[in-house]
Amino acid sequence: MLKALDQIRIVEQGTFITGPCAGMMLADLGADVIKIESAGNGDPYRSFKTGFYSAHFQAYNRNKRAIGLDLKSEQDREIFYQLIAQADVYIQNFRPGAAGRIGADYETLSKINPRLIYCSISGFGPDGPYAQRPVYDSVAQAVSGFLSVSIDPEQPRFIGPALADAITGIYASLGISAALIERGRTGKGKRIDISMVEAMMHFAVEPFMGYFALGEEPSGVDRPRLAQAFIVRCKDDKLFAFHLSSLDKFWDALVEAIEGEALGRDERFSQRLKRIDNYDALNAELNAIFATRTRPEWVERFSKFDVPFAPINSIPDVVNDPQAQHLEMFVPVAGRIEGAEQTVRPAYSFDGEHAKTVRAAPVVNQHGGEIRSALQSNPTAWPALETETAAVAG
Repeated sequence: MLKALDQIRIVEQGTFITGPCAGMMLADLGADVIKIESAGNGDPYRSFKTGFYSAHFQAYNRNKRAIGLDLKSEQDREIFYQLIAQADVYIQNFRPGAAGRIGADYETLSKINPRLIYCSISGFGPDGPYAQRPVYDSVAQAVSGFLSVSIDPEQPRFIGPALADAITGIYASLGISAALIERGRTGKGKRIDISMVEAMMHFAVEPFMGYFALGEEPSGVDRPRLAQAFIVRCKDDKLFAFHLSSLDKFWDALVEAIEGEALGRDERFSQRLKRIDNYDALNAELNAIFATRTRPEWVERFSKFDVPFAPINSIPDVVNDPQAQHLEMFVPVAGRIEGAEQTVRPAYSFDGEHAKTVRAAPVVNQHGGEIRSALQSNPTAWPALETETAAVAG
């Protein structure tokens, strides 16, 4: 496992994706993350489909320890405060005001630990006219403007993965990392507030700049048209993608790869700006050509030409992809009690080394017994990670 954040201690009180994703990003880099869940069934994302160990939960909670606490209980709240006193970072993604009702607000925790980096993740921010609205991924995509520039307005559909949730978690982990560096200079903790709408607006900075600089309202079809990116359907009904960008050499190579001399002579497509203006017509011509061969045939042919291309792989396709296998992207899940035996490793390599394994996401209260026991023995010390508990602790 990676050790870039070794010795960084994090208390995460997150549910669903944004908070857990932030914790996972830091845990993937070596931080010791203790996930605090409500006593009983834990994070609701555990039971997103069935049981208490959904694939969705596993995705965002690896490399962590877990303890179930009832913060309405004086005894459990004391355990929580003991952890906070020794922690470097606290992460929560409650609705504004909820943390204060359980004694987990910034004012309370910063008095316990002035060096604490406190990260609060919300939907719309800590205050304002929308602050108390319930928010999920699709709502954040919509209100931020991101959805308007990522869908076809003629056939509007949500994008599959929970992008706003995950992107917000990644932004939160970046902010936390920066605050940790600053604390190294000042010795002082800091409160970080980040919302899903802020993260997604920043993520969509390019279309916003198009609006501010050019006075144009971007749409979901602008980027493919301007970038000359195409998705075409092959003879076997499989999809194939390529991206010509602004370099004429890619257009010339494409014409040669598809044996499209007539297309190359077509006045509508003789220059890049004309190809942009006639994008739909060009797309139709290309689909007609690609319908003459299967996708494997096109892949083999394009591999001989300097065109940025790729088959649109399914997840099973990627698992068997030669480049993904060369990069060793799929690694074993260590210490698993149930669930998947392998997963996608962290994206980073440091000095040429990447993670060779990850620790399994914890089952409900998996490390509760050992954490309680360690704090009972030494209330002022962070519970050391000593064992991979193989059964639910008490």
